[in-house]
Amino acid sequence: MSFDPLYLFVLVGLASPGPNIVMLLASGARFGFRRTLPHVIGIALGVAVTAGLTGLGLGALILRYPTVSFGLKLLAAGWIFYLGYRLYSSLNVPKSESRDKPFTVFEAVLFQWVNPKVWAVAMAAAAGYGLGLPPAHEGLRLALTFGGINLFVCLFYANAGNWLAKFFDTPVLWHRFMTVMAALMALSGLAIFL
Repeated sequence: MSFDPLYLFVLVGLASPGPNIVMLLASGARFGFRRTLPHVIGIALGVAVTAGLTGLGLGALILRYPTVSFGLKLLAAGWIFYLGYRLYSSLNVPKSESRDKPFTVFEAVLFQWVNPKVWAVAMAAAAGYGLGLPPAHEGLRLALTFGGINLFVCLFYANAGNWLAKFFDTPVLWHRFMTVMAALMALSGLAIFL
């Protein structure tokens, strides 16, 4: 049995910076590792479903209709900007008064379906690393690969955020860290159209 190059492609594609990574770092830092776990699970499930649907041919259908693709980009950018704004605006509210909470599994799953980075990686994987299997088998192969690898990527970043929070123990350092996270979210939203 030989090593499937799809695994390395998916690891590099999903572990590179993007909105999920920023959100997990910020959530791990703000809420801790344990409270971020539903977010982690939701991302892994959502990515698996997105990749599976791409293997079934949905990605090709989206590419065929540019208005659908553009609409998804607008929706994703709007949501990412909103999340960045929410993250930044939470800095001015004392933690004891904050109503912020980590993403639920459902919220994280939904975000993956408009996350252009996930769609791009999944479409590239389906196009470049397909084995010529029937669509249902390709979809399952992509879903399992993306979901499994992404689970470990997400666990790493949620834990990294939790670890980083220990270094930002003053209000000034915390504010700077969260401002950088909010700015990175905004840049992720802008990068959709590049």
